[in-house]
Amino acid sequence: MLKKITGALLAFGFASLTWAQQIDLNKATEVELDALKGVGPVLTKAVMDERKKAPFKNWEDATNRVKGLGSQKASSLSEQGVRVQGSAYNVKAAETKPTANKDPSADKAAAKAAKPAAAESSAKPAPAKN
Repeated sequence: MLKKITGALLAFGFASLTWAQQIDLNKATEVELDALKGVGPVLTKAVMDERKKAPFKNWEDATNRVKGLGSQKASSLSEQGVRVQGSAYNVKAAETKPTANKDPSADKAAAKAAKPAAAESSAKPAPAKN
């Protein structure tokens, strides 16, 4: 029983060390990059090739230079502990704003669907019959 508890504690300790590990995109090896969720050999090669030209200055530089490394992928990698020059990926405010609906017919349909619900909530309840 003591061996099982010790083994579980050791496994948990090693797992937490691995999870908390930060990887710099400018210094990561091919093996470290391939081990990340969502990164395959093609993206690893693209990162390595671009990094040979010049180190990445920041996340924006990396996403602009590496094909296949967009904002969603960068966000996912940052959550896994990947950093560029010690910085985590931050989503820009412009990327988080919802896009405006340009279709006026969709706006009319949404307004029409909302009217019956509003009418029901504002209607007075009928008096109870005894």
